[in-house]
Amino acid sequence: MLNNFESFDNSETATKKDIVIQERVELVSSHMYKQFLDYQNCTVNMNDVFSRMVDCLELVSNNLKQSFSSRGITTQNIYVESDSLKSVATINILWQSFSFTTRCNYKPQALYRDDGRHIPTNRIIAVRGNYNDIIKDAKDKEDEMVKLLENEIASLYIPADQIQKCIFKIKHSGQEFVLNQIDAPREVVLKVLETVCGGGLYHQDGSVKMFTV
Repeated sequence: MLNNFESFDNSETATKKDIVIQERVELVSSHMYKQFLDYQNCTVNMNDVFSRMVDCLELVSNNLKQSFSSRGITTQNIYVESDSLKSVATINILWQSFSFTTRCNYKPQALYRDDGRHIPTNRIIAVRGNYNDIIKDAKDKEDEMVKLLENEIASLYIPADQIQKCIFKIKHSGQEFVLNQIDAPREVVLKVLETVCGGGLYHQDGSVKMFTV
């Protein structure tokens, strides 16, 4: 009879443990589900912003061609390239080039704020040079991200809510701009264009040096 009571006590203890596990797992799954939904919404907004950025790059390219052509300069080295997935776009402007990519959003991530908030966002990275040349020797996604960050000019962070503002961060100056999702494509493309092409290069003396105006 005693053994039966012990068996009952053990069964009750096991049931309580199962309930604790179930409750805590449910909290984790609810949290991750919210992250997943935010990630989906961020991705939709990011893809829309990026598509309009590619359109802006085409307009910039056409305007540059007209401007240089009127000055008697050949425009064959001014063009835009984008992949079929609309995840990478590169513009070449004479001796300068820069790229935008969304290929850094393979999992939910958040932008940390100084006030302690963490805002779920996707990210569009602008890099100096041709994206494909930069990541050609990357071993995996983490290595690819290292190479992108080494060449980063700026990043645009796009939130899950369409009416929420984007955060645009310039790497070399540490400046931040708050942009609505309608204006962000144009403003980001133009700011990166000015950053890359508005300065120049010094002759090398052991290290690459650039200046901006």
